[in-house]
Amino acid sequence: MRVLVVEDDVVTAARIEIVLEEENFVCDLAHRGAIGIEYAKLHAYDIILLDLMLPDMEGYEVLQKLREAQVDTPVLILSGLSELDNKIKGLTFGADDFVTKPFEHRELVARIRAIVRRSRGLSQSTIRTGKLLINLDSRIVTIEGRPVRLTSKEYNLLELLSLRKGAMLSKEVLLDHLYGDEEEAELKLRVFVHKLRKKLAEASDGEEYIETVRGLGYMLRDPVEGTPEPQGA
Repeated sequence: MRVLVVEDDVVTAARIEIVLEEENFVCDLAHRGAIGIEYAKLHAYDIILLDLMLPDMEGYEVLQKLREAQVDTPVLILSGLSELDNKIKGLTFGADDFVTKPFEHRELVARIRAIVRRSRGLSQSTIRTGKLLINLDSRIVTIEGRPVRLTSKEYNLLELLSLRKGAMLSKEVLLDHLYGDEEEAELKLRVFVHKLRKKLAEASDGEEYIETVRGLGYMLRDPVEGTPEPQGA
């Protein structure tokens, strides 16, 4: 999951970044509203965490400009302004939720996951694909009740594919969400796709869950048993 944090207080931003990275999120920081807007237009974030008190503009204006630019990324406002009018105004401008500072880190992560689920049309924290079941809250993956051991990167890849089940995700989108601007990211992506596909096949007696759309990207779909892995995956 890739998150944009628009927060001018460097200490608060750093603390949020640490919390999110412990959850294996890819986190970008913007300390000014204008920079946050540009980042949001440039990258396909799963969610934006937005402070209201920014040095160059109010968070409400940032939110308004994002929606005017057709950026529909979910927005969670984080603010020390606790009055009801502030919350109502934020929601009216298109925010998806409002959390008052100071906040408990576990609550922040839980709200992020819930907002992202809702944005993908999911009413529950679990996604089933054939025998494969992924719990987005506990980050546990099972096949017919048996746990599948994945690295954090493998899980993040599977979660991203699951949230967009049935849709082809381009390599660019996957790289953007999983690695940001990390060097040699495309090679690493291919390695992780290969390892994840192999683990799922071994746990399900040969079923294939990840389809390679040659030259474009990957898709999670209901399994086709015994399908050989495409070359160049």
